[in-house]
Amino acid sequence: MMDGMTLQETPAEDIAVTLRAQRHSYLAEGFVTAEVRKDRLRRALKCLMEYKDDYIRLISEDFGNRSAETTLFADVAASSGALRDAIKHVDKWMKPSKRKLQFPLGLLGAKAQVVPQPKGVVGLITPWNFPLTMVFVPLAQMLAAGNRVVIKPSEHTPRTSAFFKEVFAQNFDETEVAVVTGAVQTSQAFASQPWDHLMFTGAPVVGKLIMRAASENLTPVTLELGGKSPVVVGKSADLDMVAERVATFKHMNAGQICLAPDYLNIDADRRDAFVETYTKKVSSMYPTMLANDQYTSIISARHRERLEGYIEDAKAKGADVRIINPADEDFKGQNQANKLPSALILDPTEDMKVMQEEIFGPILPVRTYQKTSEVIDYVNEHERPLALYYFGQDKAEETEVLTRTTSGGVTVNDVLWHGAHENLPFGGVGNSGMGHYHGYDGFLEFSHQKSVLRHPKLSIGNLLGIVPPYTDKLRKNVERQIK
Repeated sequence: MMDGMTLQETPAEDIAVTLRAQRHSYLAEGFVTAEVRKDRLRRALKCLMEYKDDYIRLISEDFGNRSAETTLFADVAASSGALRDAIKHVDKWMKPSKRKLQFPLGLLGAKAQVVPQPKGVVGLITPWNFPLTMVFVPLAQMLAAGNRVVIKPSEHTPRTSAFFKEVFAQNFDETEVAVVTGAVQTSQAFASQPWDHLMFTGAPVVGKLIMRAASENLTPVTLELGGKSPVVVGKSADLDMVAERVATFKHMNAGQICLAPDYLNIDADRRDAFVETYTKKVSSMYPTMLANDQYTSIISARHRERLEGYIEDAKAKGADVRIINPADEDFKGQNQANKLPSALILDPTEDMKVMQEEIFGPILPVRTYQKTSEVIDYVNEHERPLALYYFGQDKAEETEVLTRTTSGGVTVNDVLWHGAHENLPFGGVGNSGMGHYHGYDGFLEFSHQKSVLRHPKLSIGNLLGIVPPYTDKLRKNVERQIK
């Protein structure tokens, strides 16, 4: 956090008061009409678009440096897209769906449907890496589902989080959408509240603590966690394509993206060619880094030191570390913005920290293989990743990689993009998370799917013989049904 700015902790009782007020208001409201939902979504869109220049400035100050282009593309555009998508489709999403009934009920006038109902009051704990997207995208589906929402944004972007509190207070009654700020103490108090649903985005180790706290109230959770998302470069892949596309998203936001490629696997014969091509691509994208406003800072000195520690640990354990610093800038000198040069770690070993923890920075380990099956086995021996990326034109190999591995999502011949589409559910699996959101899938995630069965005046019980005393009529009906 720049300049030592900190957020005041919010007491647990204050969070509880807000939750109770929202729940009381939600219950008093009754059915949440489409117009009410769209009104709230439009006000959320106003909270985004009318203040986008302020967000650009504040996010850059919180990071130390972050380009306006990065925030516009990765935060403003993504958030706007999700909100507009929800406004456009909420009428359709809300409609009950008819379901067929098994014989003979459907012929006797019984009717069934599934009615999506708001869960009630939803808690939302968001991370720092994309301060707008991680608030507004899930909020779009939460509001479309008819919920009230309390948001706890990250303490690592204190200026942005404090501004959120002001903006939402100006556009929403606190019983509709509220923001509470604070750090670890507030997060712990927040997770312990009896929400009707709780969503958390962050590291798996914290996700376990959130889930443990939520379990005390049997609160359902959506956990969007991270992990080590692999790139599998098939022998048929175009190296120029691989290098450009991996480098683009390994350096956007300085690699501080949950979907960023975490390590790359390539056939041993082409490793050196990839290293050369990747280095050239990075150098052309960022001819300078320290003096380049388009090269994002690491969020804090602590996180930068963590990443520097990965590099030193890899060197000490024998890795071939290649620092990509095109202008030969002095990152050890007056690096007040906490920037870190790009790095390749060749032939990493399992005992290196860079292969044990999610990197979240512009460092790319490069492993080699002889057969694709070796990569598949390696991926399957580790925790299931949030994403997997396959490059190549070999359809049989692509099928083998995709069917024999399990990941939250996949992009073929690029990275990250599957997480950018509202029509695709986004979420992890196993250690990388549970539940999913985006678009209609997010609407379903934050709705209760209530079954409603309407029986006719005709007594089904008498007709089937299940009203005592039982007779042969029941036995014959059951035998007919099980045949």
